[in-house]
Amino acid sequence: MEAFILGIIENWGYLGVGLLIAIENIFPPIPSEVILAFGGFMTTITELNTVGVIISATLGSTIGAIVLYLIGKILNKERLEKIVSGKIGKVLRLKKSDIEKADKWFDTKGQKTVFICRFIPIVRSLISIPAGMSEMKIWKFLLYTVLGSTIWNTVLVCLGRALGESWETVVNIFDKFSNVILVILIIAFVAFVVWWFGFRKNKKTNKKTKSKSTKNAENIENLENDEK
Repeated sequence: MEAFILGIIENWGYLGVGLLIAIENIFPPIPSEVILAFGGFMTTITELNTVGVIISATLGSTIGAIVLYLIGKILNKERLEKIVSGKIGKVLRLKKSDIEKADKWFDTKGQKTVFICRFIPIVRSLISIPAGMSEMKIWKFLLYTVLGSTIWNTVLVCLGRALGESWETVVNIFDKFSNVILVILIIAFVAFVVWWFGFRKNKKTNKKTKSKSTKNAENIENLENDEK
């Protein structure tokens, strides 16, 4: 994978950087750290310059993010609600109200989330999908995407340039960081699933208990009325 990435950048320059970053945004397993750090190193031995590499990478990031945003927009709230209303919703124990809550949450906190997630490996690409699903205004999405991506790209390109032939050090550091993030995401997902099913179970139990209490109260009231 790395040999392929390095070959593209060596042969295609700025276009190669932009293309690879666009693909990386759509397919997160492709390491952006390799692309950006090597791009930074290439500015020390070729005619490529730091600003050009950063701009190319940011354009690629934005194009990739727009593709995922549009996918999210196609899979909009209405379609999700229809899916949830069927068998899939029953299996996952999801309701329309859950989709509405998630949508409202993204409306209020989604802008900051899009920006912050641009600094988190894996998540920084996937965040574009819920942004599209919640129909976040495209200009706001682009603003936070460009800002976040520019900062991320600048840091990695500059580190690659500063380290020169030791640019792979950046990749090794961020690989460990990515692994930590992946583990955290898995733990968070499992914890959420456990909490979700527990919450649903408690909700059902409370409803049953409440309905029984109501029936008992009604029976007692009926008995008292009969006695009168």
